[in-house]
Amino acid sequence: MITPDFRKRMADSWFSYLQIQICKEFSQLEKNKVKFTKRDWNKKRKKEGGGTSYLLSGGKIFDKVGVNKSTVSGIFPKQFRSKILGAEKNGKYWASGISVVAHMKNPKIPAIHFNTRFIVTSKEWFGGGIDVTPCFKDTKEKKILHNDLKKVCVQNKKNYKKYKKLCDRYFYLPHRKEARGIGGIFFDYETNDWIKNFKFVRELGISFIEISKKIIKRKEKLKWSSKDKEKQLLKRGRYVEFNLLYDRGTKFGLNSGGNIDSILMSLPPEAKWK
Repeated sequence: MITPDFRKRMADSWFSYLQIQICKEFSQLEKNKVKFTKRDWNKKRKKEGGGTSYLLSGGKIFDKVGVNKSTVSGIFPKQFRSKILGAEKNGKYWASGISVVAHMKNPKIPAIHFNTRFIVTSKEWFGGGIDVTPCFKDTKEKKILHNDLKKVCVQNKKNYKKYKKLCDRYFYLPHRKEARGIGGIFFDYETNDWIKNFKFVRELGISFIEISKKIIKRKEKLKWSSKDKEKQLLKRGRYVEFNLLYDRGTKFGLNSGGNIDSILMSLPPEAKWK
């Protein structure tokens, strides 16, 4: 019998493993010349867990990439409980997950975001997704991204069209009336069949690595100008606006007593506004 504790241990172990694999693959893209720095953190009450953050900055490929993994528990603030499935009554939760945000040095290469998580309240579910934010239009790149995401969804009998629509709806800036990027997939509250959902989350994690490498290698040698960089910095401003105003992960982290530096890791090293 698969017990709740077993499910928690399995999810927690997978996210730790995936974190190391992502760091290895991204280090290889940098030819191992720039290294990730590691930082461990704990909640104020250590028994409520903590996390590990890996950060690489100033590389030839990555201006900044953070790979965060955390496993935390506790009680949500009363005003936040109604927004979380199964937390309405007593606010108790356990959550484990991984989050990656990569901001590229070359403006021709898009920013890439990925996260997957397993959350337990009085209910339990998986959530996550992958999305890409370019500052230059590239229809071939968009096709590559969505073909690969569709493939992993179909292999796991998941509704790609539904996930794509959810992503387009989620990564949208209402105050600007514009999409953040070219989308991807987004899912939440996947409660049915833990074994199948866990398989999907694992395969999506591996797909994220392959998709990232494919996108980066297509453009890593492209030349770029100061004008291109200016365009990238303005696009990053939109990224900042979304993550501070609308991002669920940011809100979840702040309301679950997470580490501030890790929560705000998603912000780019530089951004501009007109």
